[in-house]
Amino acid sequence: MNKKGHVLNAVLLSLGIGYLLEPAGDLETFRTIIMIGVPVTLGALFPDVDTAFGKHRKTLHNLPILAAFLLFPFYFGNLEYVWIGIATHYVLDVAGSKRGIALFYPLWKREFGLPIGVAVSSNYATLATIGVTILELFLIALVIYQIPQVGLEFGQQAFGL
Repeated sequence: MNKKGHVLNAVLLSLGIGYLLEPAGDLETFRTIIMIGVPVTLGALFPDVDTAFGKHRKTLHNLPILAAFLLFPFYFGNLEYVWIGIATHYVLDVAGSKRGIALFYPLWKREFGLPIGVAVSSNYATLATIGVTILELFLIALVIYQIPQVGLEFGQQAFGL
């Protein structure tokens, strides 16, 4: 995906996640959107820094980089949502574009992608971005609302409650 697509994805995700976490639509919802939106957008743009050095879609488009940003808040205590932007950048490049990314670089240079993507310069790139974003929000809603409930029910059954 192109820079415009990654920013659009980050903004739409921030709005969606903000409303999923604070659905009232009040000032707290707006604060949540901003709290999530800034680091998610930074994370969504970060992997493309490798266009200035290294190999694009390899150097900063891999699982070790994502793991480093998952661990970042444990050591530095901030930017806890940057990893979401990086992860969704990867999802957009894998599912939304034809080329894919080298997930296991530098160990393995092969690029992985899905056959459903479009060319970055395609007239359908924005539509692909919106489609991937809707799917991401659906999955995030499942994680927020369904997985805790399933875990609770499983725990209750395991302890005979």
